[in-house]
Amino acid sequence: MASESQHPYHPIIYVRGFAASQSEIEETVADPYMGFNVGSTKSRVAWTGDVRKFFFESPLVRLMSDHQYQDVFVDGDDLLASERPDDRVPYRCIIIYRYYDDASKDFGDGNGTPPIEYFAKGLDRLILRLRDKVCADPKNNMTPENFRVHLVAHSMGGLVCRAFLQNTQLGSAEARTAVDKVFTYATPHNGIDMRIVRNVPGWLSFGDINNFNRDKMAGYLSVPKGDDVSVVTNFPPERIFNLVGTNPRDYTVAGGVSAWAAGDASDGLVRIENATTHGLGADGVDVASPRAYVNRSHSGHYGIVNSEEGYQNLTRFLFGTVRVDGILDIDDISLPAEVQKSFEDGKNVRASYQFECAASVRGCNWQITRREVRENSAIFRSYNELFPGKEGTRRPADRDRSPHLFTVFLDPNKSVKASKSVSFLFDLKVLVPDYEVDGSIFMKRHFEGGYIYRQQIVVEAFPDANAPGGWRMKYGFQDINPGKPGVTADTDALRDAAQNTVGLTFDIPIEQRSKPGLSGKLRIEVRSWT
Repeated sequence: MASESQHPYHPIIYVRGFAASQSEIEETVADPYMGFNVGSTKSRVAWTGDVRKFFFESPLVRLMSDHQYQDVFVDGDDLLASERPDDRVPYRCIIIYRYYDDASKDFGDGNGTPPIEYFAKGLDRLILRLRDKVCADPKNNMTPENFRVHLVAHSMGGLVCRAFLQNTQLGSAEARTAVDKVFTYATPHNGIDMRIVRNVPGWLSFGDINNFNRDKMAGYLSVPKGDDVSVVTNFPPERIFNLVGTNPRDYTVAGGVSAWAAGDASDGLVRIENATTHGLGADGVDVASPRAYVNRSHSGHYGIVNSEEGYQNLTRFLFGTVRVDGILDIDDISLPAEVQKSFEDGKNVRASYQFECAASVRGCNWQITRREVRENSAIFRSYNELFPGKEGTRRPADRDRSPHLFTVFLDPNKSVKASKSVSFLFDLKVLVPDYEVDGSIFMKRHFEGGYIYRQQIVVEAFPDANAPGGWRMKYGFQDINPGKPGVTADTDALRDAAQNTVGLTFDIPIEQRSKPGLSGKLRIEVRSWT
């Protein structure tokens, strides 16, 4: 097919976020790149607030310099809007969806902002026009059937993309089919919740902020009304990436009022719990969309779009060829001796566990994803969630509640070794639980912030045509062999619900024998990513 010579470098359409006031709209339309060109020289490196210089040029500049993308602005004109047949659009291009132009006093009528549905229909038209312009140039070697596009969206832009993809009344099948992948930065996929008022009320129409009311969202996203409008339909949920911000402190909009209202477990506007999507996979099983958590705010100098973490996740998701997931399957958890005795004496014992995990890709200065208690992003599970069943009995683990620690996309083109291997390290921590005995907190020998398990593990994949799935896998515990994987993994075929082979899987043993402790395995799943 013609597209094979281009894959995975398809055209990128950037869809910006929300502008609440007319002045913000005018400022937005005055920028040819609508914020995608904004970089930063500030990098927060510690929770204390210490800052050092780090020059991040912007996603736009980096895509141009690292991956040879081009914009479509030449001699003051937009090549995509031009009617001249000699104004040709390159395949590896970046398009800015200027949907706020119609609400501008200079470029539109200035009589109010059109609804989300209008923006979604405009995205449909933009994709088809881009397809026609690209395919009209013989140099692109592209047919309409093989044309594909990536959508990259910030905040409300992600809802515009979902409305176009999910609501069949807002776009055409041919435009939706052209979408290959969707990457969302800090999108309120399940609405915006604030202190006191909770979900943004439908009657609050100032600046069209009611676009984030769940009842209204359900309409334009074409999903049932309720508390969960983050479900993806009409598009594979595994091909939507959610980048989640966890730093509300540096979001200074409205003098910090927004950050206060959104609360600690947010990016200053969007709560962590509302920033992800899920939906039915090809096998009919509900799956979570891939996501990463970064200590960045919704926007600003420490914003999620103009961050190295955001760029590294973006490019690996769009252009990488390997997807790796880590799931912690816990077989048993032991209690402190005193708590165990209380349990055996028939007392009511409760325990809750928090799991922290940070993953770093080799050759990258930044943690590609990080979930920590102090950033309000750790994974929480109660004992009853991990081991449901009748009190006082030994209960089997519920694998559906096993903590999903990370999804990492790897790009062999970024390999720094002659072996062409790809590698990453993750730091897994299980905090000392909060125990409760007959309603009272157990505090004996308790040290807040302590861990019952902590280990750094390297995983490395070597291309090997003779190995299952084309990859030979190794791993290593860093307290034994720092910087290197020392164990060759015994891999098995990874199968979907229909027993089709979709990749490979292997287990890494996890054990802390002293009490309190745990035992189980870290299940690593490796899939080819196209």
